[in-house]
Amino acid sequence: MTATTKKPVEKAEKPAAKKPAVKKAAPAAKKPAAAKKPAVRKAPVKKEEAAVAAPAVVAPVAAPKPAEKKAEGPKGYIYALGRRKTAIAETRLSLNGKGEITVNGKKYADYFTTVEQQQAIMAPLKAVGMDDKVNIALVTYSGGMTGQAEAARLGISRALVKVNEEYRKTLKKLGFMMRDPREKERKKYGLKKARKGPQWAKR
Repeated sequence: MTATTKKPVEKAEKPAAKKPAVKKAAPAAKKPAAAKKPAVRKAPVKKEEAAVAAPAVVAPVAAPKPAEKKAEGPKGYIYALGRRKTAIAETRLSLNGKGEITVNGKKYADYFTTVEQQQAIMAPLKAVGMDDKVNIALVTYSGGMTGQAEAARLGISRALVKVNEEYRKTLKKLGFMMRDPREKERKKYGLKKARKGPQWAKR
């Protein structure tokens, strides 16, 4: 018996797998066009109304200058108040005078009898050179004579500063612008004076 040769069976070629078809994206739907707003017609403005509506241009007005202060007060004199301890001196200084000084209706030399008190009255006037250019009327009360004289000196000095501010330096150096606040301390019960007590005796 003759050997039979088997022919190799050829494998059937498998058909190539087809690639899935890519779907094209659907075109985006167009948005509906926005409705156009109807144009609003502006009413014509009359000339008269336009003149009223527009703000009126006002020219700037210059501010009035402040009135200059007069040296003398409304009553024709400069008032100042001076104090020393418990004494008070009301001072009325008049410009364009002749150097007349009165105290409680009397001449200052008749009211203040000592030289020291008279010098205290004239010291600020002589320091600024106005001892014969002003008239001064003083009203003094309370305290003693020396306290009233020095209170009058302070009152005159303050009145002179109101006349001219440059007098302050001169009067301040001389000590005429300083207020003396010292007062006598009251006597206490059981003591002879404010602090002095009776002598202690052992027997």
